[in-house]
Amino acid sequence: MPVEQVTVPKAGESITEATLNRWFKPDGSFVKADEPLFEMGTDKAAQEVVAPAEGVLKHIVKEGATVAIGAVVAEIDTEATVRVAPPKPSGAAPAPAEREAPKSSGVASPAAARVLAEAGVRAEDVKGTGRDGRVTKEDAVAAAQPKPAEAKPAPALAPSGNGAPKPVPQPVPAGPRTTREPMSQIRKRIAARLLESQNTTATLTTFNEADMTAIQELRAKYNDKFEKKHGVKLGFMSVFVKAAIEALKAFPLVNARIDGGDIIHQHFYDIGVAVSTEKGLMVPVIRGADRLGFAEIEKEITAVAKKARDGKVTVADLEGGTFTITNGGIFGSMMSTPILNPPQVAILGMHSIQKRPVVVNDQIVIRPMMYLALSYDHRLIDGREAVQFLVRIKECVENPERMLLEI
Repeated sequence: MPVEQVTVPKAGESITEATLNRWFKPDGSFVKADEPLFEMGTDKAAQEVVAPAEGVLKHIVKEGATVAIGAVVAEIDTEATVRVAPPKPSGAAPAPAEREAPKSSGVASPAAARVLAEAGVRAEDVKGTGRDGRVTKEDAVAAAQPKPAEAKPAPALAPSGNGAPKPVPQPVPAGPRTTREPMSQIRKRIAARLLESQNTTATLTTFNEADMTAIQELRAKYNDKFEKKHGVKLGFMSVFVKAAIEALKAFPLVNARIDGGDIIHQHFYDIGVAVSTEKGLMVPVIRGADRLGFAEIEKEITAVAKKARDGKVTVADLEGGTFTITNGGIFGSMMSTPILNPPQVAILGMHSIQKRPVVVNDQIVIRPMMYLALSYDHRLIDGREAVQFLVRIKECVENPERMLLEI
């Protein structure tokens, strides 16, 4: 019986194992070549693995198992086909098919599979509305919604000592007080890297605040024309990326890294932008950000964020950043101390914009203000440079025309 083996593909030079997060196709099902079979999770990203050939699938590894790169996780019987027995004479019961391919429904996208897995719903039980019956994320969210609970009868009343009725105690269903689930490979890696950052760096954080009036006025004046011309909106993040690059050029040590007893000066600007996903925080990198304009940066941010949230980000998308920006403000954070992303030696934290009274030209005025935080490795960066670096960012944000004039 010719068999095609399905193995765990390589995912980067430093990655030696992966987790089989979930099967898209059930054991014994008929699959087509290049059809998604399972989702593989490494310590940096998750990716789909497709069938190398057409045939009947046999699982060898269960969901949640950790396997080495190159290990065999399934086999495909490439000779198995759908064969129907010849018709019987009139009146005879029809013979069943010797082997039957599964229906096209039940194949879930990675995002849908995650929603169904968390809700404990099988993809095979969901009717897909996508192409070829594929279960979309919207289908999964609808299927995961709890069913309306039946109306509970009013508690029975028993007479009390003074004649007034009182509720009769109703039995409460017993349930587990705690549940246990294994950490995903990505969550384990995030935890390990955060602990590594805390234990191997001398982290300090300095704070400042920026008046966002100029940026808001800039967006209000030009956003419609900007979007019409470039196909993307003018966001805050592209302004902060450009401001960070200006500050990195002025203070090159913030763009460097430590390698043993050496300082590695990096003469390029690959800026990581933290993105929150269902699997945890990921930091895809915008390469050569100093060579990109505002529109190009916005397009790159949109593209890498979508890849991260769709589970299609690759190891190459996450490696090699020189500086990171994270925006806790989208979740309402007023102030935080971001954790370094080694081997980088600094990270900028943005926060929510709040209208506050401030003094401008000896007058109290209301302005949209944002707290900024710069965490840095004190082994390489002194407090003076860190404070001046953050002040430079503040100046660029409050006067965006300086970045256009490069002054």
